[in-house]
Amino acid sequence: MPYQRQAGLRRSISGPKKKSLRAIEWLNFFLADVQTGMGPFLAAYLASSGWKPGSVGYVLTFGGLVAVAMQTPAGAVIDSARRKRALLGISLGVLVTGAFLLMSHLGLLSVYSAQFLIGASAPFLAPTVAAITLGVAGAEAFDKQFGQNQSFNAAGNVFTALLIAYVSYKFGYRSIFAISVLLAVPAVISLLAIDGKQIDCAVARGLSEESDDRRPEGFSSLLRDRVLLLFLAAAFLFHLANAAMLPQLGEMLSKDNLKAAAPFMSACIIVTQLVIALSAVWIGRQAARGRKPLLLAGFAVLPVRGVLYTLTHAAGALIAIQVLDGIANAIFGIVSILVIKDRTRNTGRFNVAAGALATMVGTGAAASTTVGGVLIQRLGYRASFLGLAGIAMLAFVLLLFTVPETLPDDAATPANKAAGRAVFAK
Repeated sequence: MPYQRQAGLRRSISGPKKKSLRAIEWLNFFLADVQTGMGPFLAAYLASSGWKPGSVGYVLTFGGLVAVAMQTPAGAVIDSARRKRALLGISLGVLVTGAFLLMSHLGLLSVYSAQFLIGASAPFLAPTVAAITLGVAGAEAFDKQFGQNQSFNAAGNVFTALLIAYVSYKFGYRSIFAISVLLAVPAVISLLAIDGKQIDCAVARGLSEESDDRRPEGFSSLLRDRVLLLFLAAAFLFHLANAAMLPQLGEMLSKDNLKAAAPFMSACIIVTQLVIALSAVWIGRQAARGRKPLLLAGFAVLPVRGVLYTLTHAAGALIAIQVLDGIANAIFGIVSILVIKDRTRNTGRFNVAAGALATMVGTGAAASTTVGGVLIQRLGYRASFLGLAGIAMLAFVLLLFTVPETLPDDAATPANKAAGRAVFAK
């Protein structure tokens, strides 16, 4: 191992760097707290307030479209930003402002304004955290650290879902957004605990630590990557099928029992996030052996989940089905970013490509809520779930036949494995 490489490795296992990595993990926990109330609970909140399924779908789609429009530009901003902690703090402030609007009034203007702010801030949150993680941990340790991050994120979702279930049952749906505002405080504290000097901005955008030329490649390099483009298409179909399923369950139960809807949604989220929390670190380690087998498993369970939703309306059974949601989202959430890291290796375009992935995810998710809402209004909930399951099957077939393994042949060498373990050595 060259001297420079050994020196870099020794720096990576320093005490201060470990402290920054722990702060990043807690940042993931509290960011999940803030964002949980902005997701499926919003659909249940609007439905319980008299909004029709189609109108709920349009509102969610609007917020999704704003996020879609911002995703790829946000990636470019994150790549070029030298003060990534400040960028994340500003984005969190915009999100909290959206929560304040939802607390005040449910008029058309306030709801759409809130969705605009939430949609505009979301593309900067998780991607900036991922970039900071890459810049602090380095490429060799990123797989495992990203798994750790997702485990904390899922634990934050479980914690908040439990809290929201209790508070909304006692005080109503509007209290959900007050919780999001309050939990932004520990998120900011965690952000400030990260040492900005330990973030290597070149590494954070996907450039090599050893490279003498630390200039990024042109954007056209991404457009020439056929494997990347096919993977983005598969990601679009996956989320076109996935995004509407849980909100539809919330809407379905809100019609029959308004007071029980929030606890049910919390239970579904808890099951999903517990699966992610318990499996994320393992997935990060397994992904070092290969990306595609894990991705195929994650894509395969989604159509099964859609079909199972049509077979029962029993709350206990529906909650149990969320185990499949946890499996699919844990795998996709972790491995998809690792695929982006593989395909942008030494290009300096990691965050732009991650933004493109988020664009496909956001486009699929935004369209999913509209497709699901229209199917419900015209054909009912069962037809909607079956239609979404069919789309999920298309995503699986595309991934199976067109996207090869992306893990580089030299990515799991003994030296790299040792480097990855060293960062986490006690």
